[in-house]
Amino acid sequence: MAIDQVFKDTVRGLGFEELTTIQEKCIPEILNKRDVAGQAETGSGKTIAFALPILNEVFPEEGLQVLVLTPTRELCVQVGEVFKELGDPAGIRTAMVYGGVSINPQIEEIPRANVVVGTPGRILDHIGRKTLDFRDLKFLVLDEADKMFDMGFIDDIREIIDHTPKDIQTAMFSATISDDVYSIMQQYLQNPIVIRTQSHVDPEKLKQTCYDLPDAKSKFSLLVHLLKNETPGLALVFCATKTETDFIARNLRAQKINAAAIHGGMSQAKRLDSLNRLKKQHIDVLVATDVVARGLDIKNVSHVYNYDVPGSPKEYIHRIGRTARAGEDGDAVTMLTPRDHDNFRNIKTDPELDITFGSVPAFDLLQLLSRSRDEMSRPSRSYGFGRGRGPQSRGHRSGFGRGHSGSRTRGSGGRGHSGSNEYSRGHKHSYRGSQRR
Repeated sequence: MAIDQVFKDTVRGLGFEELTTIQEKCIPEILNKRDVAGQAETGSGKTIAFALPILNEVFPEEGLQVLVLTPTRELCVQVGEVFKELGDPAGIRTAMVYGGVSINPQIEEIPRANVVVGTPGRILDHIGRKTLDFRDLKFLVLDEADKMFDMGFIDDIREIIDHTPKDIQTAMFSATISDDVYSIMQQYLQNPIVIRTQSHVDPEKLKQTCYDLPDAKSKFSLLVHLLKNETPGLALVFCATKTETDFIARNLRAQKINAAAIHGGMSQAKRLDSLNRLKKQHIDVLVATDVVARGLDIKNVSHVYNYDVPGSPKEYIHRIGRTARAGEDGDAVTMLTPRDHDNFRNIKTDPELDITFGSVPAFDLLQLLSRSRDEMSRPSRSYGFGRGRGPQSRGHRSGFGRGHSGSRTRGSGGRGHSGSNEYSRGHKHSYRGSQRR
């Protein structure tokens, strides 16, 4: 493989010994100047698969040569750090460009950068300000393309691509090849080679369990029981909205569980702090929304909890793919209450998903803290994130769109966690035989 020795030494120094499947297939094609469309999941090693061969063709004295687009700020930082680790020893400079922080330091840093990793909204801000010069650009990478399109960024992506040279080499990576991904691939990639890899998750090591509960009042209490008694490693808890994420994380801490939240409503510093604390195992539980967690590669996750049931098989698969990696066992637990059944039926339309109903263990019903003003949810009909240019418009320049501002309905008949008198502490409940088969 025609990789410069400085990069080989750097990769070995970072502890990489063998190429993953996506790396074996992508690196030679990118070195051969082919456009690549790769279907690969988080944790498959895809960042190295495009960063290494691209950096091999970058020269520090030739200006900005690489643009990488990511859907979220967290993924922007994660991908940017990989480019910095690989590129710094060769004198290649990387700038990370995203919203939620001052644009002025970015304006100062971009003219010295050979690589820019950014979110679509902030990249368009710089294009509008004429602080990005693409005349020397050689490579364009769309990372987690399907998520960017789900978040409503497809028109932004087209606008950005239209500002790049027409002969640019392009690589696109996506967990799924959706219609939008296929459309972009057909329009902008030149005779691309499509590379697909098998799931990075070992289905034989992943146990998928669903607990069917009679009402929402039991959901948090069961979560606490499972986290304290059946979760030996790191855990990810997925909620549908940022308000619910904050509320659940705060109540877990009240139950002496070392938990932190991460969602799009937090400042960038707080979000990165939550992520770094989990990676360093300073906390045991990360409570997250789908959009923020998408694409992040977090090691040693033993359990994924679907506190709120996702609306589609695709989002379910993205969530559970956080565990059972690298030969380790993993558990994906879905907590199902009556209002979750519609979403759960959507998930079950995927015949390859092997979800079994478990016997609900006995657990103490716990009293939750009252919701703060910020944790009050606005009424809405669904958990999901819409598509298109409406609530996820380009006007929100943080790199996210506004996909999770629509909150779930919190009417009196469907409130599971909001009142301080809903649970009686110390009252033992065991729900048996209520599972829907």
